[in-house]
Amino acid sequence: MTGSAEILNALRELSTSKQLGKFELQDLLQDGILAALAKKHGPTVQAEIDIDEARGEIRIVLLKTVVETVEDPAREILLEEARYEDPAFEPGDVMEIPVEFAEFGRAAVQAAKQRIVQRVREGERAKIRDEFATKVGELLSGEIQQIERGKLVVMLNKFREAEAVIPYREQNHREHFHQGETIRAVLKKVEETPKGPRLLLSRADPLFVQALFRLEVPEIQQGIVEIRAAAREVGSRTKIAVFSRDEKIDPVGACVGLKGARVQAVVNELGGERIDIVPWSPDPERFAKLALSPAKVARVFSDAAARTIQAVVDEDQLSLAIGRNGQNVRLASELTGWKIDLYSSREWLERGGDGQLFAPLPDEADTFDVRLADIEGLPAATIAVLEDAGYKMLNDIIDLERDDFLRLPGIAPEEADRLMAFIAELTTEEDSDEDGDAGAAPV
Repeated sequence: MTGSAEILNALRELSTSKQLGKFELQDLLQDGILAALAKKHGPTVQAEIDIDEARGEIRIVLLKTVVETVEDPAREILLEEARYEDPAFEPGDVMEIPVEFAEFGRAAVQAAKQRIVQRVREGERAKIRDEFATKVGELLSGEIQQIERGKLVVMLNKFREAEAVIPYREQNHREHFHQGETIRAVLKKVEETPKGPRLLLSRADPLFVQALFRLEVPEIQQGIVEIRAAAREVGSRTKIAVFSRDEKIDPVGACVGLKGARVQAVVNELGGERIDIVPWSPDPERFAKLALSPAKVARVFSDAAARTIQAVVDEDQLSLAIGRNGQNVRLASELTGWKIDLYSSREWLERGGDGQLFAPLPDEADTFDVRLADIEGLPAATIAVLEDAGYKMLNDIIDLERDDFLRLPGIAPEEADRLMAFIAELTTEEDSDEDGDAGAAPV
């Protein structure tokens, strides 16, 4: 029979390979010995276990209460039996019964090994949860280990123990990968399964596009530029809405990059998928107008209760606004979170719409010498605060900065952001490229 010293050495080697500490090993061995004792004597067994690693000895003592009538043999002993060993025993005393480790050493070691494996597995699962719980939306890379029923099983480069998969529904079906190839995808979710946590990756979710832009655009990494919304039809077209916390930095230009280098890197990763980049606006009407880019929108009317936008475009812009199979308006609706109904100018007028529909808007005029009170989209309370401060014309606020607005009583940070976005839109020149490619975004 294997001795306790050999057992300790074997378990020590196992714990080293599994990166377990000395005290954790002892706890696991004690658990294994108790499990072996319970199997032999009963589940309620009580014992003292002393592990002397320096001497390579394991001392085991069963603890049984002396009673006149035994009800639980695992933890009780008859008074007569106890007095056979020592006549001084009385009911209620605890008798210590030494146990030779060799009696059940193999069973104890096997139980301990099972607990070590279980503890290591639980530790690995907890480590995976801790590692990736806060990484949803981040870009991960790895090697395709297996392809089964359309699902890609990926071995991650930095955490090879983690099970990561790209389901068929989360793939761009225009792409084709083979076993052994390197692949990048975004972490969409950490799923709990009977076998432990599983990382759900995606190349089809809008999160993937956002993660790629985060990789290519330093301003996004630094938190200066934000992607406020994204909508995607995988393999075909994506729209993103961006916002800059620094009025000196153009969020669209930052994402496009010099000569389109940044956005082109994203397009290449997506296999040529078209990308529209538009400024984000807190005003749903203005946001809808921007979201329908590259089409030129004459007027938009909103119904806040129904979260519906009515957008009117000229006849020659209608097909561009709709897009192929309704794609452009569908993505614009998803981007804004509002239902968008499109009307041509003729249809709108036939329905009794405003005949002055296509008169120049304040943001389309040649001058900014327009009264604030005459501008659509500015809340009356905001106009009142601005006028009290002496700002009555659009020209008066066009060069103001965010901090200037925050100094005014009654202007909250959200309203200051709204005003900055409003000014940015008025002073941003839009490209009329009808292809809707990355270069079609306002720059």
